[in-house]
Amino acid sequence: MTDGAHDPGGGPAGHRGAEGFDAFYTATAKRLVSTVYAMTGDLAEAEDAVQEAYVRAWQRWDRLVREGDPLPWVRTVASRLAISTWRRTRGRLLAHRRHGPHADLPELSADRVALIEALRELTPQQRQVIVLHHLLDLPVEQVARETGASGGAVRTRLSRTRKILGERLGDRATPSVNAAAQTAAKEAAHHA
Repeated sequence: MTDGAHDPGGGPAGHRGAEGFDAFYTATAKRLVSTVYAMTGDLAEAEDAVQEAYVRAWQRWDRLVREGDPLPWVRTVASRLAISTWRRTRGRLLAHRRHGPHADLPELSADRVALIEALRELTPQQRQVIVLHHLLDLPVEQVARETGASGGAVRTRLSRTRKILGERLGDRATPSVNAAAQTAAKEAAHHA
């Protein structure tokens, strides 16, 4: 099959519109995939590049037909897409060889796991004030504005929540979390 074999007998005018595109695609797609596959050595990559080239051709189909045979344009686009993908993949592989695999993320410490579990057991309002005040370091007045509660209500929630966290973390945590829980309990007593 030659590259010109896609012409179903009508010349460029016979290729206009959706029917012309469909005929062109049917007559040329398999051979184009084979061509790009020969360049890349990866069938899936070749199929993806060719498919993308046909999508781009469809978007400018009438102009391509007016200019003559659209096959060289589609083949060039498919080849460039495949080569571009191949270069990106090759670059990633070279970087991987040079730098090795990504370091694994560190595991969560027992303290952090205990804290997360304790926070999950709180009510949404309790979690909200603890996070806003202690993790984001917002003053009580700002927490009150963001939660729609009064400053006194926020102070009460913080106090009660610190006490709850102190009790929960004191029961099942490691020594460093126990120290943090004791500090939270002392702080709760101080603010009460």
